[in-house]
Amino acid sequence: MPIEIKELHIKINVNEGSKPNASASAQKSKETDAVAECVEQVMKIIERKKER
Repeated sequence: MPIEIKELHIKINVNEGSKPNASASAQKSKETDAVAECVEQVMKIIERKKER
C-alpha cells in the first residue's frame, strides 16, 4: 500500500550578517569540483549510449 505525504514542514535557521570563513570557501570549491566531475561522468555515459 503506497504512502501519501500531504504535508511537509521544513525549518531552517539563517544567521544574517555572518561572513563566510576560509573553510566555507574551501568547502564550496570541493563541492564545485565534485559537481563538475559528476557532470563529466554523466556526459561520458551518455556518449557511450549514443555509440550503441
